[in-house]
Amino acid sequence: MRHRPVPRPFAILISCAILCASVLNGADLGKDDARDMKRFIDVLEILNQNVADPVDFDQAFYQGAIPGLLRHLDPHTVFFDPGQYEQLRQMESSTRKGFGTVVSILPGRVVVLQALPNTPSERAGMSPGDEILAVNGYRLDRLEFDQIIELLNVSKQKAAQLVVRRPDNARLLELTLTPEDMQSSSVDRIFEIKPGIGFIRATGFEEKTAGQFRQAIETLGGNKLKGLVIDLRNNPGGLVEAALDIASAFLKPHDLILSAKGRNVPETFQRVPDDNKPYTFPIAVIVNAKTASAAEIVSGALQDHDRAVIVGESSFGKGLVQSVFPLSENTGIALTTALYYIPSGRSIQKTFSSQRAFGTENFELDATATHPNDRTDFKTDNGRPVPGGGGIVPDIQVAPRGLTDFTSVLENSGSFTSFATEYIRDHKIVAGWEVPSQAFDQFQQWLNQRNIQPSLREWFSAHDFVEARLKTEIYNQALGVDRGDEVELQNDAQVQKALEALFKPIP
Repeated sequence: MRHRPVPRPFAILISCAILCASVLNGADLGKDDARDMKRFIDVLEILNQNVADPVDFDQAFYQGAIPGLLRHLDPHTVFFDPGQYEQLRQMESSTRKGFGTVVSILPGRVVVLQALPNTPSERAGMSPGDEILAVNGYRLDRLEFDQIIELLNVSKQKAAQLVVRRPDNARLLELTLTPEDMQSSSVDRIFEIKPGIGFIRATGFEEKTAGQFRQAIETLGGNKLKGLVIDLRNNPGGLVEAALDIASAFLKPHDLILSAKGRNVPETFQRVPDDNKPYTFPIAVIVNAKTASAAEIVSGALQDHDRAVIVGESSFGKGLVQSVFPLSENTGIALTTALYYIPSGRSIQKTFSSQRAFGTENFELDATATHPNDRTDFKTDNGRPVPGGGGIVPDIQVAPRGLTDFTSVLENSGSFTSFATEYIRDHKIVAGWEVPSQAFDQFQQWLNQRNIQPSLREWFSAHDFVEARLKTEIYNQALGVDRGDEVELQNDAQVQKALEALFKPIP
């Protein structure tokens, strides 16, 4: 009988098992652990010698054995296979492969909003309004929304074949785009939302985020600003070092930003540097259910020191200290080693059963029995009571604008984007353009031709919403998505409430 060699991921599994055992037990492997490992080796050897069909050991280990080993710890402890580990390193460096195309993803459709300068998409001739019909032979009209996103992400790894339809051109275009390293900024929206009041959006916390954030403030006027709105909605966090630096930009020297402690991790404290010179203008921070981790550290520290008013919806509640350990074969593992606590003593971490936003509802154990805080009497520096229990509860709770049946149809059908593509062909759009009454009539006729026929009551009640969305999508394609975002935020309920709250006492 010929023996096939033991697969290379086995060394990774042994390393992973030893690492997990060390974290869980605080010691080296004991006799019981060694016996368990031998049992696994015996099973592997029998499988290696006798299984009827060839086994894809990379898949068996990377997607089966190793994730199974970690599943009982917590939903945030994860194993990174070589591809995922490379993506992690790219995220930390802010460099990603891409084509430089900003798109609107609709059910079964992808419409180009902007081709960024000096990128593969611009060099290939792509322009606003182009519709991508197929990628690498896959027709987008046959895919679900999540499948389209996955396909677009996968296509960035190597040269992609695109089939594109250009407005008013019956001939389909076949383009080949080769991805390039893109230096992306996590501080992606910087503008004056009202005279003297700045707006900054951060989509993550990466190696260069803090520097980009401070530069953004200076671009807007630095200490001359009257106020600043910071948008951390949908920000999943990232590097804690970036969060510490950004929080320090607004806090007094020696202010506590966070503490961390765990079973095998000594309690540590992170404070604002003694030589810090903070900005002193009023601040409002907007958060939602997908604001997590490092973004919650910034929000929580500013709230606990009464430095900013927090607006929006309760945040996700991820306050785990995670350390990434490199393993062999270009793989790695992220282990939870401690919990974060913001200045009032609150833990950011919610119980696992209440975390739904990132898919942790399938976590196998009932992890709700242990809660990171025993006390509930938390107060800010000025004595305002603030709730514990995990996450950041806003000082002013504001839900995003909801959709009616009619406006849902408009959004899900991609009507605004498609109409904007046609409209800008016949109209010159310049900065300051407003939606004329004729455009409403034209849009209504356009909808009617596509069997979208609202009642007069629905049409008039949605007038302001339709006006805002038309202007946003027309700006997106005619002037660029930066200008489109500015228009959209002028009609954003949470942003407008944040502006109102800037100069009022914090509730």
